[in-house]
Amino acid sequence: MAVAVALVAVAASAVAAHAQRGAKAAPKQAPKPAVKAPPRDRAAARAHAVELLTASPLVDGHNDLPWTIRQQKGMERDVDAYDLRKKTPHQTDLARVRSGKLGGQFWSVYIPGDIKDSGFARVQLEQIDIARRMIAKYPETFVAANTAADMRAAFKQHKVGSMLGMEGGHAIENSLGALRAYYDLGVRYMTLTHNVTLDWADAANDAAKHGGLTNFGREVVREMNRLGMLVDLSHVSPAVMSHALDISEAPVMYSHSSARAIVDHPRNVPDSILTRLPKNGGVVMVNFYPVFDSPSLRAHGLARDRQQVALRQRLGADTAAVNRELRAWDAANVAPRATLADVANMIDHIRNVASADNVGIGSDYDGVDDELPIGLEDLSNYPDLFAELILRGWNDTDLKKLAGENILRALEKAEQVAKRLQRERGPSTKTIEELDGKPRIHP
Repeated sequence: MAVAVALVAVAASAVAAHAQRGAKAAPKQAPKPAVKAPPRDRAAARAHAVELLTASPLVDGHNDLPWTIRQQKGMERDVDAYDLRKKTPHQTDLARVRSGKLGGQFWSVYIPGDIKDSGFARVQLEQIDIARRMIAKYPETFVAANTAADMRAAFKQHKVGSMLGMEGGHAIENSLGALRAYYDLGVRYMTLTHNVTLDWADAANDAAKHGGLTNFGREVVREMNRLGMLVDLSHVSPAVMSHALDISEAPVMYSHSSARAIVDHPRNVPDSILTRLPKNGGVVMVNFYPVFDSPSLRAHGLARDRQQVALRQRLGADTAAVNRELRAWDAANVAPRATLADVANMIDHIRNVASADNVGIGSDYDGVDDELPIGLEDLSNYPDLFAELILRGWNDTDLKKLAGENILRALEKAEQVAKRLQRERGPSTKTIEELDGKPRIHP
């Protein structure tokens, strides 16, 4: 019996050995890559931010440098005199572009809304000319871009893809033909209004006249979709925001706005609008303008306004006395400073209410008259903002979306929509007189 058991065991062992020799060897599994721990201190977080922005483009939605060039005393509109190769008195020059890791820029070709007698179109064309000459002057740094693909190609060449954004529909002078001409000159977004309500759209900081967009205003949005020009809803009333989202077939953008739930300022975006952005694909590019980002600074400004009203009521037409007492109030009530953390709070809020796909950066550098937030004084501070978000737990995927992927995706979608719409219909020939019943002014 013992012999039989032994023979069975030997046979089983032989069969197993034969099977093992005949079977394919199991492939060796590659070792899992080590998971890089998130930085825990600010210096390491900033180094990681620089690394990330070197690999993925940071596209800023709004910089007013062309207007800065126009306004320089004694050298107005002189692109050559405002030398970006040297340190400038404002926030933007080539050294800070490089150190801040700027990867793409929408240059605002802003013109004021109160220069009608001078001719909106004339001044707008001058601003486009200034911006285009500025871009061409520094070919080692800037390259003109007309598409999202152009922006990506520029970044691969270590240059800043440069697009133009018009800040206010007043510049089209109620003409869809003018809108198309601006597109042909390189304008890739238009803010529907600036601070003045137009014949066809209500501004956030002016009295509403239309309850949003008029019929002509709606046609402006449709024609922008057909062109592939992004509809910018910074500066407009909430009703205009809502109407534009109802109409637009392409993602909208806010080139430089923040969240109204945190700072109740007319220029900021209500949560009721933020919740609609995921469906539309739009992007709110967070502004660095201090009063839009700091609750304490906003409260201080409102208190100062109330004090000024009270002084005028008490002192009447004695302007000197009003100003003297207001200066005394200012000395006793020093305005707080906005901070980088305030801006990060705005970004967090928009991500939480909309999504990580609906937030970007729209600094408003060179367009801020007040002191900028502590820690965001100029372009060189972009990595500091990303470092703060890294320390708050943001992952690289969402940081890349914030930096530029969101706005580039929105632009790509707008281009796709435009191709379809151009197959379906030609340029609109409708007029404000026809759509809104205005008296006909031009033949």
